[in-house]
Amino acid sequence: MRRIRAAVTGAVTLSLALTATACGGGGEEGGGQAKKTLTYWATNQGSSLEVDKKVLQPELDEFERRTGVKVQLEVIPWSDLLNRILTATTSGQGPDVLNIGNTWSASLQATGALLPWDAKNFEAIGGKDRFVDSALGSTGAPGKDPAAVPLYSMAYALYYNKQMFKDAGIAKPPTTWDEVVAAGKKLSKDGKWGIGVEGSNLSNNIHQVFVLGKQHGADFFTADGKPDFTSDGAVAAVKQYVDLMATHKIVAPGNAEYAQNQSLSDFAKDRTGMVLWQTPSQTFASQGMSEEEWGVVPAPVPSGRPGTGTATNSMVAGINMAVFKNTKNLDGALKFVKFMTSDEEQIALNKTYGSVPPVKTAQKDPAFSGPSLAVIRDTLASSAAALPQVPEESQFETVVGTAVKELFADAAAGRPVTTESVRAKLDKAQQQMPKK
Repeated sequence: MRRIRAAVTGAVTLSLALTATACGGGGEEGGGQAKKTLTYWATNQGSSLEVDKKVLQPELDEFERRTGVKVQLEVIPWSDLLNRILTATTSGQGPDVLNIGNTWSASLQATGALLPWDAKNFEAIGGKDRFVDSALGSTGAPGKDPAAVPLYSMAYALYYNKQMFKDAGIAKPPTTWDEVVAAGKKLSKDGKWGIGVEGSNLSNNIHQVFVLGKQHGADFFTADGKPDFTSDGAVAAVKQYVDLMATHKIVAPGNAEYAQNQSLSDFAKDRTGMVLWQTPSQTFASQGMSEEEWGVVPAPVPSGRPGTGTATNSMVAGINMAVFKNTKNLDGALKFVKFMTSDEEQIALNKTYGSVPPVKTAQKDPAFSGPSLAVIRDTLASSAAALPQVPEESQFETVVGTAVKELFADAAAGRPVTTESVRAKLDKAQQQMPKK
């Protein structure tokens, strides 16, 4: 396997964002140049937009060398991404190819703006069976042709600071929530804290409470796709998460304002002993933390043994690749998706970003057999669940994510977080959802 074509240092993080440029995709209308140009919106996977450009541009240059198709790259910060995509779906003025957070697949599919990945289109990129089932589960609504194909796969795990654990007399990393709280209380002293959260990051809030909801037997949506935010299980899940700060006092009050991965910086700087995250190893490295200083175990479940149902310990996280239906260069777009999902590119890019390839054969590469990625790979295979693939999923992230943010703000200010206050916030969020 050839190496990535640019030397890259930096971190890989996840959050949320997009924008609108391009002109229906594909360059100028009419001329032959249009068929040789693609516009591509890439998500911010590295520690900065510049890091992503250094990673991706050499790959795009190689694609142009092989096919004659030039790719115009824009890396978009997560804070803008969803709004820009929605603007593009409404106006028709979008890129040819774009990355999306996989949790948005069904919502964006419902706009009708994305190319459906039917059997013919999948065949053009090597076939649907190349991708692992868990990744395909977050590509669109059940029973419909996917709206996107998997590009990078991720899952949550619990990362812990080995020296802080040793200093606190904690013999082994926690596998249950009770053990997380017990360890967190031992760690929370002398200006240091047990576990970090991103209280103002709406999507991260949703990821955490969705998993806790599964552990409490709640899905946040009924079987027919209606919002169900105020069930006993959903309320218990949100309260359990916020109680890490409000009741157990193992989260620093300042975390209520975190939204830009500050919890990872705190962890790397020995201010926090634990963090739940997706593939943060390169972020830790960029902050000067060596692999020997941290450990990783599966995210906690009540029984300590991850699995399905109430033993779910992660949402299926990752990035998908989509094509705008109105592209003027469908052939070039399909060739580009095939290139980016080839074994060679999958190994190179996922290795650089610290994620796991969603392509079966690429996933078997030795680069993904280390302890950290093995935990993620095993979680995706056996104990991760896809967020609800419903058209209203993006609104769910916004309104319930905001409710959790407000509850963290209450906890940070010393205001009580009760079952009744949680239910009231969630009821308000449910009233903001589109009526069916």
